[in-house]
Amino acid sequence: MHEIVTLQLGQRANYLATHFWNLQESYFTYNDNEESPVNHDVHFRPGVGADGSETYTPRTVIYDLKGGFGTLRKHNALYELTEDSVSGQGLWDGREVIQQQARIPLSDYQRSLDLGTAAPRLTSETVRYWSDYNRVFYHPRSIVQLNDYELNSQVMPFEDWNVGEDLFHDLDKEHDLLDRDVRPFAEECDQLRALQIFVSSDDAWGGFAARYVDRLRDEYGKKSIWVWAIEDGARAQRNQKYKKDTNKARSIYSISPQANLYVPLLDIPQNLPQYLNVDRHSAWQRSALLSSAVESMSLPSRLRPYHDFEASLAGDDGARNIYELQTSFNPSALDEESSPKPQHTFDIDFSYENLSTEAATIFNQVQIHRGVEVGNRGEASQQGDLGYLRKLRAFNSESLLQSYCSPLRLPVLDSFPRELFSAIPFHEDGLGVSTALTASTRTGERMKALQVTAARMLSVEEREAMIHGLGEIRENYETGWQSGSSDDEDD
Repeated sequence: MHEIVTLQLGQRANYLATHFWNLQESYFTYNDNEESPVNHDVHFRPGVGADGSETYTPRTVIYDLKGGFGTLRKHNALYELTEDSVSGQGLWDGREVIQQQARIPLSDYQRSLDLGTAAPRLTSETVRYWSDYNRVFYHPRSIVQLNDYELNSQVMPFEDWNVGEDLFHDLDKEHDLLDRDVRPFAEECDQLRALQIFVSSDDAWGGFAARYVDRLRDEYGKKSIWVWAIEDGARAQRNQKYKKDTNKARSIYSISPQANLYVPLLDIPQNLPQYLNVDRHSAWQRSALLSSAVESMSLPSRLRPYHDFEASLAGDDGARNIYELQTSFNPSALDEESSPKPQHTFDIDFSYENLSTEAATIFNQVQIHRGVEVGNRGEASQQGDLGYLRKLRAFNSESLLQSYCSPLRLPVLDSFPRELFSAIPFHEDGLGVSTALTASTRTGERMKALQVTAARMLSVEEREAMIHGLGEIRENYETGWQSGSSDDEDD
């Protein structure tokens, strides 16, 4: 078995990941004669509950600030007996005065799940926390609250990249976070395949993630590390925008060289197709749209027929690991019989806005098509010839391409904002989705813009190293290798 362990770092990451886990839970089948196309062992771990019953919980570690978990308890119905009923006094023999903060009342949706009754329809007003629409039980080890900072605090905001970096160093010095939080999940795996990280990269969580990835790379040197880096897509005042751009530059400079996959994710793009109806003020709705693309894009990593997803991401030489995420929902013009080709245009660009796709050179693209029968999209039905096809394209200086297909549509769950896709007619089993990860020259343009930000905003000591590092990344996404190839040849 090739398992994946997930880390969720921060509030925006947890909004996204909650939708992700709800979708994984929806793929479970309970009929002995029906096998799910999704291999659940990739992301879920077997265990034993407090009453001795078998459990199945996500292989994930969830970090958030004080006040960020909402109604989610560390010890849930599966493990509630492991919670101490009487706290020990330790060395103190005097009288104890225990003060408990009032518990946040369960949402009607969570109450209906507990009672097994019909779930009420969720709205932007009724979703207060990401735990309000969570459908999954987690192991107590998965829940890690960081009490040093409070969610949405005006006194000590968790916004500066260096603050997150310092917090990781302080906590790691005290607890050894890898030993305490990651290793128990990793050691349960038969063969750990990858470490998947959801994180917001334009605030303090970016600094926290950078140092975490350093430790992960030291400890699990040959394992894949996938980073889904969430960025605020809302328009902001100039000073706030410069601050966020500086945090993004620090994150991509520090994290991407250590990762096998780094994907910038706008939450939420300004330019959206008219068939979408998104409440931009609702983190629940924004993350639902984002999760639809992320979950679809990573689907081959847990589908039973496919085994070479990581090889597709590596490209021809493994030098380009920063990818753009683009998506179209319910595509009507999918040419199922023809050989797939790299696509420049999708309905939604989750990574780079205001950067032309038509003029970009594509180095490598990985496509996922949901709602399409396997065998109808060229390379997806020619797995045995994949290596030859990729070598042939590289020899001819063509874009490298891998295309995956699955009849499994994107489910639209009751934890999902149904109005999001209300203008799209979709099948009772869900939505058709075409999505792609693309490595192109647009990343080089983005690195150039971040270099300008670094030159303007950073201190002298940090500026030179940052500009040089971003420049080295930028070189991998430029097309200079194509020019003048015959200039020096003899006549």
